[in-house]
Amino acid sequence: MVVVRMVVCVHMLVLFHFACLSSQLCPPEERSALLHFKTQLITNITVYDNEDEVCRHGYPKMRMWDTGTDCCSWMGVMCHSVSGHVIGLDLSCSGLEGKIHLNSTLFHLTHLHTLSFAYNYFLGNDQFPSQLGSFVSLTHLNLSYCGFEGEIPSQISHLSKLQSLDLSFNYGLGWKEITLKRLLQNATALHEIVLDYTDMYSITSSLSNWSFSLSLDTLSLVDTGIRGHLTSHILCLPNLHKLNLFGNEDIQVHVPNLNCSTSLLSVLDLSFCQFPGSQIPSSFSNHTHLTSLALVENELNGSIPSFLSNFQHLTHLDLSYNTFSGQFPNVLLGQLTKLQTLSLRGNRLRGKLLLSSLANLTQISRLDCSHNKFQGPLPNKITGFSNLTKLLLNDNLLNETIPSWCFSLLPLLTSLDLSNNQFIGHISAFSSYSLQVLRLCGNKLQGNVPESMFNLTELCLSSGNWSDSLQFPQNLEASNVSYKFIELVSLQLVEIDLTNFSKILWKFPKLETLELSENKLEGRVPKWIHDIHSLEFLKLSYNQLSSIGQFPWHDLHYLPISFICNATSLEIVNLSHNKFTSTIPHCLANLSKLIVLDLQMNKLHGTLPSIFARGLITLNLNGNQLEGHLPKSLCNCTNLVDLNLGDNEIEDTFPHWLQSLQYLEILVLRSNKLYGPIVSLKSKDMFPNLIIFDISSNNFSGQLPKAYIKSFQAMKIVVGAEGQSSFYYINSYGEYVIGTILLEYDDSVTETMKGIRSNFEKIPNILVSIDLSSNRFEGEIPDDIGELRALENLNLSNNKLVGHIPRSLGNLTNLESLDLSSNMLTGEIPTELTNLNFLEALNLSQNQLVGPIPRGKQIDTFLNNSYEGNMGLCGFPLSIQCNNNVPQQQYPSSEAEDKFGFGWKPVAIGYACGMVFGIGLGWFVFWLGKPQWLVIIFDGKWIKRRARITLFSFGF
Repeated sequence: MVVVRMVVCVHMLVLFHFACLSSQLCPPEERSALLHFKTQLITNITVYDNEDEVCRHGYPKMRMWDTGTDCCSWMGVMCHSVSGHVIGLDLSCSGLEGKIHLNSTLFHLTHLHTLSFAYNYFLGNDQFPSQLGSFVSLTHLNLSYCGFEGEIPSQISHLSKLQSLDLSFNYGLGWKEITLKRLLQNATALHEIVLDYTDMYSITSSLSNWSFSLSLDTLSLVDTGIRGHLTSHILCLPNLHKLNLFGNEDIQVHVPNLNCSTSLLSVLDLSFCQFPGSQIPSSFSNHTHLTSLALVENELNGSIPSFLSNFQHLTHLDLSYNTFSGQFPNVLLGQLTKLQTLSLRGNRLRGKLLLSSLANLTQISRLDCSHNKFQGPLPNKITGFSNLTKLLLNDNLLNETIPSWCFSLLPLLTSLDLSNNQFIGHISAFSSYSLQVLRLCGNKLQGNVPESMFNLTELCLSSGNWSDSLQFPQNLEASNVSYKFIELVSLQLVEIDLTNFSKILWKFPKLETLELSENKLEGRVPKWIHDIHSLEFLKLSYNQLSSIGQFPWHDLHYLPISFICNATSLEIVNLSHNKFTSTIPHCLANLSKLIVLDLQMNKLHGTLPSIFARGLITLNLNGNQLEGHLPKSLCNCTNLVDLNLGDNEIEDTFPHWLQSLQYLEILVLRSNKLYGPIVSLKSKDMFPNLIIFDISSNNFSGQLPKAYIKSFQAMKIVVGAEGQSSFYYINSYGEYVIGTILLEYDDSVTETMKGIRSNFEKIPNILVSIDLSSNRFEGEIPDDIGELRALENLNLSNNKLVGHIPRSLGNLTNLESLDLSSNMLTGEIPTELTNLNFLEALNLSQNQLVGPIPRGKQIDTFLNNSYEGNMGLCGFPLSIQCNNNVPQQQYPSSEAEDKFGFGWKPVAIGYACGMVFGIGLGWFVFWLGKPQWLVIIFDGKWIKRRARITLFSFGF
């Protein structure tokens, strides 16, 4: 007994010893590695919203890491209970942004077993970090939703102990066949592989790679582009429970003889795959353990096979968007008593919808029979369905009246969609407190709308072409009542008799979708619509509106642009910085009175309209997905001042025909697919008023456009800072305002530094700029650039320029940024550059320059990286001393207090608008959106000021 007690005491002492050790487990070098890794990333938890189910409760875990505490107590860090080594790192949903560098101290954590960076944003990683292969003890790796791009390195096959691998939703991440093969051969313990939305298009042997992964429990390859035949070798893997091949259109399901006596497969999704013969193979009936089966859009036809009744454990069945025909399969479905969700959406089923025959499906929560050809009335009575939460019967031929049980006998029903049928009659008052979504539009309903309907989150109603239309409760339309729809998120009222439309005082604090189509609405869109700041979708088509007014909805995703085409008196369209995904209607671009068209920063696609309104002053389509050629009809827009087509996919040669536009001040064609030499036609006045010329990041070649540079007359005039004259702008009502006083203020702006967008507290004064960088220009830099004395930014980097740096650049005394990097320039740096007293950014790196670096004033403020990559340079600030026989100018040096960096160029050039109304009427450039810098010309003299200009609106 004493011995036993002694053993127990010793055991307790050992446990106490290790417990004490556990309070100070983390080795110093691993804590240091974690802290240094923290400094390489930023945290932005605001990227997650409340609708993100996975990261709804995301938290900035690394913010809690502190040098004064043990790293084993840090959030997301797990240590070994004895050795104290960091063996687990879970930073999922931490709002991390940045780049994992090749020499990151993360890779010093050599004892890691589990690593998760899921749902962060490493968008700067154009290469998958190959050093991850050094974590040879890793068993679980999750890098899903991280934004990684590039090729998956071969080193990943070194992770031989991997049990779980998730690289899903890294859309730019690609596999090589040899890498995948080696991984599967080495990591024999892999039981979970999730590679959804990675790129497997280059893999030729395709699905045969997986046949030997005997330990696989889960294999998910959603929309990877993998191809080949799905055979019984995979479907009958002994431990496979889940197989998801959704969205791989090149997979052919070839299983004529599927005999899986030991199959444990429970979840199978082959949606969008190919089934030879357009039939579900009868051999599928052997998978009796299936609980979930999805065969969406597989071009399956005929009747729904009766052998599906063998799947007695089935809880989820989705046969949507095939061409199944015949009657409603009530006998078959009635036997699947464990069904919780059933979707027959988008087939060709017909006849009566025999819902009463499904009374045995007591567990069903979602029933979707929409988009078929079911006809006739719904049953007057129904039993069961006590757990039903969603009933979707829309887009059929159902008729007669809507039975009252739809609104009262389904206690858990949250969503009811009966839209686009042939229902008639009155709407029954409903007593269901759980109902949130009600869609009855596209029917022929009449009578009073129950007031309780406006307590929903989504409501869609319409009367159709019916003499006795739906009527709202009078207190909802009364001008003296402010009715608050607190929970309403979506409201669609189509063909409803809306009287007193302009006087309604409705308030929608959460409304995101509003449709009031086909209501014969007249006049101006009322204030109560403009006050809905949460609005994302607005449809007002097929009305008689005469004015839209100002658009305050910064989150607007959708507004049918073609709706605007009926407004022939429209002058200004500003739908910039939204998420429109349509093409640009030709009718919109050619509206006869249009002077401003700003659709920048959307997702518009297709080609540019062939004809634009001749009166256009501003055309800004920057930051979309437009392609094709540049329309020559733009040369007919003789009043054009601002033309910005940057950041698209336009493929063409340089539009030399634009040189006839005498008032053009801003020309931005950057980041497209433009190519070839820039050929200038002989003309006296080519781009005489141009002050911003940006054709960077294209594929132009040949000599620099010397003839154009010589003709940039506006860039040669350095004007004063004071003056008086008239000027004009267009206010929020689309009216011209003459001589209005503009107030000064400070604001921020996003600029590009070395290709990286950065926020500046104050706006740089870059209004006269030439950017020809990142093309294939060759030859020498023309001396004529030195005549452009008003230039503030000159960027010729990343070309193939040769010869000397012109001494004439010393004449550009207003220059604030000069970038000539990554060329093949030779000779010495001209001492004339010391005249550039306003220079804040200088980059001459990666050339073949030689000799001493000039000394004096502003040029002494630049550091080594302004000159790196020039082996022949010497002198301050380089460590290489010049030969004593080489004379140098000596000036006192000064340190730079503020630098913008190198290779930057204006990103948010914004709006420009200007016209000439005779002698003495000036012009100025202004930007929409946030207040920006203005240039105002008074009697030929410039004033730079910061001023607030209200957002442009629709003016009808």
